[in-house]
Amino acid sequence: MDIATVLGILVGFLMVVANIYHSEGMEGFKPFINMEAFLVVMGGTFCATLVNYPLSQVVGLGRIVRKVLFSSGEDTSNIVGTFVTLAQKAKKEGFLALQNEIKNIPNDFMRRGIQLVIDAADAEFIRNMLETEIGFIRERHKVGQEIFNAMGTYAPAFGIIGTVLGMIMMLATISDVSAVPRRMALALASAFFGLGSGYLIFLPMGGKLRRRSEEELLVKEIIIRGVLLLQSGANPSVVEANLKAYLEPAKRMVIKAGTPAAAQPAATPGAAPAPPAA
Repeated sequence: MDIATVLGILVGFLMVVANIYHSEGMEGFKPFINMEAFLVVMGGTFCATLVNYPLSQVVGLGRIVRKVLFSSGEDTSNIVGTFVTLAQKAKKEGFLALQNEIKNIPNDFMRRGIQLVIDAADAEFIRNMLETEIGFIRERHKVGQEIFNAMGTYAPAFGIIGTVLGMIMMLATISDVSAVPRRMALALASAFFGLGSGYLIFLPMGGKLRRRSEEELLVKEIIIRGVLLLQSGANPSVVEANLKAYLEPAKRMVIKAGTPAAAQPAATPGAAPAPPAA
């Protein structure tokens, strides 16, 4: 679970609750318990999203939310270590010896790339196949980001619409002037729901999805580079040096891997890693 996302939303909500609870002269949470305002904002936001996007994409929001809350990025140093392991084995026994190794690789994208190497596909074909898949992944991620960003735009707008609607109804039906402040507070609850959901939930989750997408695409770029190096028959030290260029400085010193061969000596400390090929 992504603790940062859950913690951010939960703490933000608790801060608002604490502020309401400790406000002087407030009648508790009664002014904020307005189902009409809540339905105007959330219902309007959902309906506007349906107008803007196909039903299949809106229905898929549940998967997107699970991705934000429960997915965790892969360990890039582990991926580098795995490629070093495979390069060592391929150097000694040939590409066909990798057939049994790929069964233990959890990353499906990586397995398919290595399978292409075992099947003796040329480098250009491998690059085109894997980069085409990355293009489709990028587009799918973009849709999820756009939906949450759109909802973050719609929610505050419907909050204002709900407020204006509430004030019109209040002014058209009120008979006791002393009740105006109370009725106005209830009308403004729509703006509270709209702004709160837009800027605490929808827009931040859209930003988190963008970050998740960037992390996943970086992992796939590392995998493509590693597969092409493996296909070229590069030495394990060359594979390690090239792939380390993708890692953060703190991760370059130690390469982690789930396979025993990954525990080979790392590149010479202080040596600059080779830049990725164009």
